[in-house]
Amino acid sequence: MLQLESIGKRYGEDVWGVQNIDLELEPGIHGLLGPNGAGKSTLMRIITTVSKPTTGTAYWNGTDIIDSPGTVRNVLGYLPQDFGVYPDLTAREFLQYIAALRGLDRKTASDRIDELLAVTGLQQDQDRKLRTFSGGMRQSVGIVQALLNDPELLVVDEPTVGLDPEKRVQVRNLLTSVASDRVVLLSTHIVPDIEATANKVALLRDGELLTHTTPESLIKETESKVFEYLAPREELDTIRRQYQVSSTVQQSDGVKVRVITDDQPTPSAEPVTPTLEDAYLDQIGQRGVTHNVTQ
Repeated sequence: MLQLESIGKRYGEDVWGVQNIDLELEPGIHGLLGPNGAGKSTLMRIITTVSKPTTGTAYWNGTDIIDSPGTVRNVLGYLPQDFGVYPDLTAREFLQYIAALRGLDRKTASDRIDELLAVTGLQQDQDRKLRTFSGGMRQSVGIVQALLNDPELLVVDEPTVGLDPEKRVQVRNLLTSVASDRVVLLSTHIVPDIEATANKVALLRDGELLTHTTPESLIKETESKVFEYLAPREELDTIRRQYQVSSTVQQSDGVKVRVITDDQPTPSAEPVTPTLEDAYLDQIGQRGVTHNVTQ
């Protein structure tokens, strides 16, 4: 179990990256959501002991990880958003190097690498140099290195960025399969990834924790607040200014608009079942369009 108590990180005199964060993470996948600048990266750096908080502390199974960072580093798997590789090494050479740094013996490392390369679909490319890999393939290598030591705490930042839909599903399935007996913190701006995998969702805004609850509970709070209706194209800019718009679909006779609002926006608007993305926008209070689809 990972527990955060009154965590705050100050940059300069009056700028806080995060403030007053109380969070308890048990085994399972915890999605970390929030707009740019919400404090997600700051919080992950504190959890992974890359950065020390200005206020508060954090505990791994009751041990203060601020005073004893080795406690969590020994059980940590981490995939940062900006994941670097050695371009002149092959994928297997790179993973063997990382395994050695983490103290895995050669037989254990080899077996673990074989298993994870198969799961991520990289076994056929394991002897290619990493400089020949696409961005998505490098991301998959990053996921493998994060899982090499079979970590009890897995922190992944934007793990599916750059992946095609098939690989994204593979990563989702992988995270789900390993999450039953470990704490997984998944930070991403791709809400469907969290909707498909997370047991709980932590929402950050302006450095503060808005809620930490199940996706189902979050969606339930948005029931009866999501509407769809057909609007003239020339009214779209006005609608965007008036409402939180979660999607638009271009049609031959206008634009089908999906909005989040407490009151029915127009008599022709019909209530629809909310998604986690609708609930997220409702909680965060962002206005704008997240999807544009032509039909």
